[in-house]
Amino acid sequence: MGEWVADVVAWIEGLPPGGIYAVLLAVAYGENLVPPIWGDTVVVLCGSLVGLGVLDLGPTIALASLGGAAGFLTVFGLGRRLGPAIHDPARLRWIPRDFVGRADRWLRRWGYGVIAVNRFLAGGRSVIGLLAGASELRWGPTALWSTVSAVAWSALLVWGGAVLGSEWERVLDWLAAYGRAVTAVLAVLGVAVAVRWWRGRPKNSRRRDAEAA
Repeated sequence: MGEWVADVVAWIEGLPPGGIYAVLLAVAYGENLVPPIWGDTVVVLCGSLVGLGVLDLGPTIALASLGGAAGFLTVFGLGRRLGPAIHDPARLRWIPRDFVGRADRWLRRWGYGVIAVNRFLAGGRSVIGLLAGASELRWGPTALWSTVSAVAWSALLVWGGAVLGSEWERVLDWLAAYGRAVTAVLAVLGVAVAVRWWRGRPKNSRRRDAEAA
């Protein structure tokens, strides 16, 4: 954990319970809009404070879930407004283009199922929210499944922090390993889908593409 993150953690730990709850809600919401924010770190930290008796389990899970779901729906609404501009590589260059195509294919194939697991997809939550907003997915089911996803993920992180207590940073190591594993699996799936698409094309189209290359 970086020195500046350690300083922020120390600052959070020094707050009264009400202040910690407020920070938890703000960070859980903000990480959807500004992905570099270390939202999971704060959720796990608050989980450890539950284990140490500083915070209560119910409000901690509820606020982390509320912030995560509300943040996702805010990004979803932004995607609604941006529409086709999200797919234009010449615009909105802050969007990670290597993930856009993959997430777009997932949404076309599995729809709300992607929303239901979005919290478990390392590094892709905000992109999925934007693309879901630009698609034809409806507000109601999106709100439902993004909330289910946020509750499941938040409960898991809070529980992990509560179980480990003062050793809560071990959960961050597991999350880093999980993120690497998910990235690897998604890369393999992306290649598999591309190969399947290529093989499913008519032979003449494949020959023309090969000659053009």
